[in-house]
Amino acid sequence: MTGDVAVRRFPRLTVSTPRAHVRPLTGHDADAVAEVFGDKLTLRWLPLPQPGTVDAVRWCTEAAQERRDSGSGDHYGVVRREDDRLVGCLWTKRTDWACRVTEVSYAIAPEARGFGLAAEAVDAAAIALILEHGFHRVEVRVAPGNTPARRVVEKAGFSYEGLLRNAGYVQGGRVDLEVWSFVAADLG
Repeated sequence: MTGDVAVRRFPRLTVSTPRAHVRPLTGHDADAVAEVFGDKLTLRWLPLPQPGTVDAVRWCTEAAQERRDSGSGDHYGVVRREDDRLVGCLWTKRTDWACRVTEVSYAIAPEARGFGLAAEAVDAAAIALILEHGFHRVEVRVAPGNTPARRVVEKAGFSYEGLLRNAGYVQGGRVDLEVWSFVAADLG
């Protein structure tokens, strides 16, 4: 036995909370996704080489399918239940099947910020990944100056674990990343 783990297709994830649905993205979501990723505050914290480089149609279709098929993650929409409007995106990445660990990232449209929807969606996704899909750990990495993102993971019940020095990049250059986790024991 070499310890190798076969590449698995990332599981289909759909969850509902009192105020939101989290579901896989489709090509019909591209305009709303472009709005979410086109926001200046969101762009400030995304690891993109330059603003406006998210191809929303590709993100919702081909890129999501490639990530799912490779087993590394998936792309999801956060849909507000009151008006059935896509107001955010979640995506999973860096999945380690041997350890049953994945990382979640998120972006929320400006008009939906400050109402707890992001925390509700991240919490529901983490719980579903653990309870329904057998993950042991869900991580979030946050640049230290990104206070709104830190509030989301705190409200979603994640625990701060430490700082990865010079581990990421944003529009302003290289940054440290805070590591936050949600594990199966947190459900008890």
